Amino acid sequence: MSPPSLAVVEVKAFVPAKDFARSMEFYEALGFTRASVFEDIAYFHCGESSFLLQDFFVREHARNFQMHLLVEDVDAWHEIAKAVAERFNVKIGEPQDQPWAMRDFTLFDPSGVLWRIAQNIPRQAEK
Repeated sequence: MSPPSLAVVEVKAFVPAKDFARSMEFYEALGFTRASVFEDIAYFHCGESSFLLQDFFVREHARNFQMHLLVEDVDAWHEIAKAVAERFNVKIGEPQDQPWAMRDFTLFDPSGVLWRIAQNIPRQAEK
């Protein structure tokens, strides 16, 4: 256990945004709460999970940036995400059970950032 002076409180990623206003709308439509905006950084959270959206874009960076969101009900999230994907004209995958004991789907944000939204499922017995 770390001494109190070294305890970690939180870690957040800085997610790039090509169109800052559009990306903020996207994440709000997806169900995140925009808690604050200061200059070129917006703080978003959903429950105890959070990230910082930044008004910064380098195409190669955004296309190689990934976020993983672990949820309780991936199928419920997929239903919401389908409508958001259609509204914002972004790609979305179908939920699939993965061999690493997760059911997940992929969703791209308007800047090309890949989100993998997943829930834990029982591990399949090895054949």
